[in-house]
Parts: sequence; structure tokens; C-alpha cells
Amino acid sequence: MNVKKLSFRAWYYFRQGWSTYFAFIFAAINTLVTTYYLAIKNIPYLTQIFPTFSVYVGVVVSTGIPILVAIGYVHFKKSAAFSSEQDVNAESNPYLFKLPPGYNVEVIFPMYLVLTKYLMKWSRDEKLTNEEINEIYELQKKINLLIDGGYVGNHPRQSKLSK
Repeated sequence: MNVKKLSFRAWYYFRQGWSTYFAFIFAAINTLVTTYYLAIKNIPYLTQIFPTFSVYVGVVVSTGIPILVAIGYVHFKKSAAFSSEQDVNAESNPYLFKLPPGYNVEVIFPMYLVLTKYLMKWSRDEKLTNEEINEIYELQKKINLLIDGGYVGNHPRQSKLSK
């Protein structure tokens, strides 16, 4: 692996470690300490509800975790936010083996149609014509082109990637 690729991988791992673990834990502790010692400790009514920092942490954690789990569930299952994020990731990831919607029309579904049509002929002991064999070869070429990383039809990123 070359140095440039290794440095970008290290940068990616660093950002993941920082944002997912360190910053999350640090932000949670910072929020708890700041809200307790700057807000709750100075308001007599709130000090009766939360007499110590550990009571405050216990209440916030025991109520906050279920609320945040519910918010995460809504994000993934009930809102359009996550599916939109994944659409953007799929569109921008050159290594993701996902055929864009146009390819389903030009390769995948014609292949299914040809397979079922020729399976029916085969089940009736009928022979394929030269035209039908050529149709299979054309589909095979398109499939091989996709497997090799090429494009079939008009792809919006094709002009950018071929430069």
C-alpha cells in the first residue's frame, strides 16, 4: 500500500475514532458537568431535585438513553433522513456494487425476461434460434462490462470518471 493511500486511511480512521468515540464521550461528560455546575447548582429549586452530581447523572442517563434510542429509531426507520443519506453514499461511492436504476432496465430485467423465455423453450425441448443466441451474447457483454466496472447506457458520472 502506498504512502498516500495509507495516510488517507489513517486520516479516515482518526476521524471515525474522534467523532464516534472520543468526541461523543467528551461531549456527554462536558454537557453533564456544565449543566450541573453552571445551571443546576446555582438554582435552589433544582438542587432539591438533584442534590448531588451523581443523582443528576443517574436521572439524565436513565431518561436520556431511552429518549435517544427512540430518536435513533425514528431516524433510521420512520423518517426520510437515513434513506436520503444512503442514497447520497451509494451515488458517490465508486466501490459500491449497486446498479443505478437505469441499468435495471437495460441489463437486469431484460436478462430475467430472456432467462424465463428460454427456460420455457428448454422445458418444451425447443431449440434456440441464432437471433435468440445473439440476444444472450449481447446481454452477456453488458453484464461483463458492468462486472469490469464499465457503464451501460447513460450514467451521470460517466463523463466525470472517464476524464
